[in-house]
Amino acid sequence: MSDEVGAGELEEAIPRLRVTRRSMLALALFVLVALAFLYFVLPQLGGVKHTWNRLNDGDSWWIAVAVLLQVGAMASYIAIFHGVHVPPGSKITFKESYLITMAGLAATRLFAAGGAGGVAVTAWALRRSGMRRREVAERMIAFLVLLYGAYMVALIVCGIGLYTHLFAGPAPFAITIGPAIVAAAVLLVGLAIAFVPPDLERRLSGSARADRAPAHWLRGLATGSASMSGGVRFAGHKLRHPDWAMAGTIAWWALNVCVLYAAFRAFGHAPPTAVLVEAFFLGMLANLLPLPGGIGGVDGGMIGAFVAFGVSGSLALIAVLVYRLFSFWLPSIPGALAYFQLRRTVTRWKGYTIQSKATPEAAAMAWHPGSGELEPSR
Repeated sequence: MSDEVGAGELEEAIPRLRVTRRSMLALALFVLVALAFLYFVLPQLGGVKHTWNRLNDGDSWWIAVAVLLQVGAMASYIAIFHGVHVPPGSKITFKESYLITMAGLAATRLFAAGGAGGVAVTAWALRRSGMRRREVAERMIAFLVLLYGAYMVALIVCGIGLYTHLFAGPAPFAITIGPAIVAAAVLLVGLAIAFVPPDLERRLSGSARADRAPAHWLRGLATGSASMSGGVRFAGHKLRHPDWAMAGTIAWWALNVCVLYAAFRAFGHAPPTAVLVEAFFLGMLANLLPLPGGIGGVDGGMIGAFVAFGVSGSLALIAVLVYRLFSFWLPSIPGALAYFQLRRTVTRWKGYTIQSKATPEAAAMAWHPGSGELEPSR
């Protein structure tokens, strides 16, 4: 594959963290209030005080296991990124995949609404590597489809399994079948998007005058729909031809759940596996709330889900906070360092055009953005 990318197309500045004095003060105040609540208010609550005092008595072996599992989870995430985002002949090596992934993670920590900052940084890095906008969009959509497709499947399997007593654990309808129905609807919508014609934009351009506002609006909508369709199709191809990226998709979620399990075991007994998985994914839905990195929302969502399943609130509190310490804060330091390393790295990519090699089998067929299918490299 040889994507001829104009120099003008690649002249894009890295998304910077535009922070005003007011936003900095607001963020600092939010963090201080959150920390003050966690370390001074919560320990004084009757039901929490006893468990909170056990923080120093946690099983150090399980804490060490949690740290190692978190490292494995991040390695899995990088494997997914590289397997989905990096085409044959790309300048991006596994080292650069690490930098992009960790830098995106750092940006996600500072933006709300499901990681908009991480998406911006990732798209910028891929564009500077020589990839066309259309292909960047399709690969990023495929990445999300694969990652969150596994999320939806887990909600369906665990929700139905708990409600039908196939899996051990309590089964309130609202937090088992309810989420399963929503997840099934999301999957059906994703499958429907795959049937959008990849050349929808061209079809609309030929049937409507270009100077009319409705036609311009329709073409923009068609471009986004076609990109989503191409991304879903690419995700389907990856599913039909599984590789290390697919293994990473499962490992990422599985290892995160295992970190949470280790956090429970460090301070007490863990709930049944299906309950652990269901509550974990229900809590992660709070990432959609307009909070920096989901701080507070995810924690509260997970704790609330565990309490709804009958888990001790005090134990759920400390286990979830320890899990978030490892999953949220632990990768933030290397992520911030990677953000600045990435800015230096991509300066070497200016004007670079993806050129795949003819000999490796991996380059024999390449994803052709806009066609929604694999085509021979050229």
